[in-house]
Amino acid sequence: MFGFKKRRRQKLREEPFPAEWQEILEKKVGYYRLLSPEDQAELRGHIQVFLSEKSFEGIDGIEITDEIRVSIAAQACVLLLHRETDYYPTLKSIIVYPHEYYAEVSEHLPGGVVAEGMEDRAGESWHRGEVVLSWADVEADNAGPEDGFNVVFHEFAHQLDGESGEEDGTPLLPEKSMYPRWEEVMGREYEKLRKNVEHRRKTFLDEYAAEHPAEFFAVITEYFFEMPTEMKARHPEIYELLRGYYRQDPVTRFAKVS
Repeated sequence: MFGFKKRRRQKLREEPFPAEWQEILEKKVGYYRLLSPEDQAELRGHIQVFLSEKSFEGIDGIEITDEIRVSIAAQACVLLLHRETDYYPTLKSIIVYPHEYYAEVSEHLPGGVVAEGMEDRAGESWHRGEVVLSWADVEADNAGPEDGFNVVFHEFAHQLDGESGEEDGTPLLPEKSMYPRWEEVMGREYEKLRKNVEHRRKTFLDEYAAEHPAEFFAVITEYFFEMPTEMKARHPEIYELLRGYYRQDPVTRFAKVS
């Protein structure tokens, strides 16, 4: 079975890339233009597989177009470049809203009190096989791939994190020898950020990263790909660990356009 899947995916990667999809990448996906020709070719192959295996569903009247499918697939697959991948194996579908949406949330307060309410969101990653995205936010991220905020990178980082069986900020690393260093650095940096936020000190990383180790991993993934030069300067240990995990060095991409 695994051999068949591997051969099928290889065949998909080798198929001609549709001209209309290529136009979408070049005109709509800002991050695509930062990639080398070799990375662009690899990404196109990953997009072919991703779109063959994942379904899309529009909510609140939005029609799922090729622009939506290709744009989301392209950014999701940037995280897969240069690595052995099973293409987000637990993910079955991507749910797309036209804009930010409201989701029910509950907060456990002291004394056993549970407060419930509604919260506006740009995206979510669910264990049961779905990613939810706001198309308006995806479009904004496509237009400005250098601000450290990218909802697709964020939610698909959660998917990678969950491949270990638990979203705890430590994805499946390519080598066992990486785990001690990862846990030491990420644990220390997370606690430092959490304390800075608690004491209302200004931080380079978005404060949301202090919510949970899983959010920390998702946020640093956004910064790694979109603000790599600044991140490498301010958090060199985190940058090097992510470079080892993702097998990419985004600093070189931004150096070419600076």
